[in-house]
Amino acid sequence: MTVNRAVSIFAGFMIMASLAAAHVSGQINLGSMSWLWLTAFVGANLFQMGFTGFCPAASIMRALGLKDSAGTACSS
Repeated sequence: MTVNRAVSIFAGFMIMASLAAAHVSGQINLGSMSWLWLTAFVGANLFQMGFTGFCPAASIMRALGLKDSAGTACSS
């Protein structure tokens, strides 16, 4: 496991954990559709990218013609 992947796993977990904590404490309601679901989606993608190496955003950006640079988190 690389540092970039470990950072992605940690960041994704922290995003999802903070949303869960806010929901449990009653500060937000994840039961209704809101922009917070976008935050949850980003956190889940970061988390899975850390394990699988697949980054949907990187795939889209490559299709648009952007180049990879060595050592980036989404270069796999």
